[in-house]
Amino acid sequence: MAKKSITININGTPRSGEVEDRLLLVHFIRDDCALTGTHIGCDSTHCGACTVLLDGTAVKSCTVLAVQADGREVSTIEGMEGAALHPLQEGFFEEHGLQCGFCTPGMIMSAKHLLDNNPKPNEEEIRCGISGNLCRCTGYQNIVKSVQYASNKIQESESVGGE
Repeated sequence: MAKKSITININGTPRSGEVEDRLLLVHFIRDDCALTGTHIGCDSTHCGACTVLLDGTAVKSCTVLAVQADGREVSTIEGMEGAALHPLQEGFFEEHGLQCGFCTPGMIMSAKHLLDNNPKPNEEEIRCGISGNLCRCTGYQNIVKSVQYASNKIQESESVGGE
C-alpha cells in the first residue's frame, strides 16, 4: 500500500512520518510519536478517551485519519505539561474527578475546549461539553466540580494578572 508523507504540529513540535491513508490519528500519536497519554478505549467514537484538540477543536482522534491532520495543529494531554499543573489537572486532583484515570486525558481535553470557548460555563454547559466522554468510575459529579474548579481558578488568575 502506498504511503504519504505528513507533518503534524503536535504540542508545538512538528512530527513527520510516512503513513498509510487509512492510519488513524490516534495511532499516529501513540505509535509513531510515542505520546501515549491519548488513550484508545473503543475505536468506535463512543468513549472519548482519545479526544485531542485539532486546530483548537475537540475531536475523537479515532475518527480522524492522520493524513487529514497533515499541516494542522494537534494538542494532546502531554501538551498541558508545564512547571505547574494546568487548572484542569489541578481541579481533577483537588475535586477527585478521576478514579482509574483511563478517561481522564480525553475528559480534560474536552473540558479544555469547553473552557477555551466558554470560560464560565454553568453545570448544564459543562455536562454538555463533556457529554462525548464516558467515565465508568466517577458518576460525573466530581468531574463537573473539577471543571468548575478550573474555571474559577482561571478566572482568579486572569483577574489578578489583569490588575
